[in-house]
Amino acid sequence: MRAVVLSGPGLVENLAVVDLPVPEPPPGWVRVQVAAFGLNRSELHTRLGLAEGVTFPRVPGIEAVGVVDSECDLPVGQRVAAMMGGMGRVFDGGYAEYTAVPREILLPFDSTLPWEVLGAIPETLQTAYRSLTTGLDLRAGQSLLIRGGTSALGFAAAAPAVDIGATVLATTRRADRLDVLREHGVAHPLLDDGRVADRVRELFPDGVDAALELVGTPTLPDTLAATRVHGTVCFTGMLSDEWVVPDFHPIGYLPKGVRLTAYAGESSDLPAEVLQRFLDQVAGGETTLGPIAVYPLEDIRRAHDDLEHGRRVGKLVGLV
Repeated sequence: MRAVVLSGPGLVENLAVVDLPVPEPPPGWVRVQVAAFGLNRSELHTRLGLAEGVTFPRVPGIEAVGVVDSECDLPVGQRVAAMMGGMGRVFDGGYAEYTAVPREILLPFDSTLPWEVLGAIPETLQTAYRSLTTGLDLRAGQSLLIRGGTSALGFAAAAPAVDIGATVLATTRRADRLDVLREHGVAHPLLDDGRVADRVRELFPDGVDAALELVGTPTLPDTLAATRVHGTVCFTGMLSDEWVVPDFHPIGYLPKGVRLTAYAGESSDLPAEVLQRFLDQVAGGETTLGPIAVYPLEDIRRAHDDLEHGRRVGKLVGLV
């Protein structure tokens, strides 16, 4: 089979498409014939040597969609999504024609959407869904600020937030992307120069009810400053690749009364019925994913380079 192998941390040249044996799943595992896979910051962190617990060489990829290709409780040919659970880190992941994964990280679904669309959904939907629910407990009528709105996760969070009934504000560092946010249902696109709290409070004088921080620690203080007393900020993303607040002093760092939470999860955090409902909504034109950039497997170096340098808006997908 064709597979992408990362020989070790470093430049995109460390990614190579090679021939590997088709994996034989051990007991309790399932082989999946991969049709598409999403590219994520997690895999960029792995390539750059920022991820913990990774051994090399490794087939990257923390998610994939395809069909069941070995005997299990699901019929052969069943469409499935596989994600997280050590994929692409502890064992070989989704950047390949076949992958073997533990049965418990598989989510079966039924959809005739194109594979490149299906490949854009699982991990970002899981993270967006739980960030909005577990992380923020977002409710109808509330206001939500998404810091990093033109990322794949930003788009993935905007659609369900609008579906919940929230008023969405979202940021981008590029003026030419403001209209893309409007087209995606964002009521208040904001150009981000590092400080947006004052402009947020011009729209919502008391601050927003909720904020989803996807950029990381550099913008977190300003995001907290844009949030009302008893409002909540959920720290989910690290587009800046800056994860740690040096010399964190909670009383001096956190505005009084503003709550700070975080979210990171696994495949089990996305109920199969939530995935199926979202797929049906996309198929019915009731919601959108935002832009998708598609790359053939052989173009994985260009895809990773575009991911690293933020050249694309929305989700990047590899097509096998």
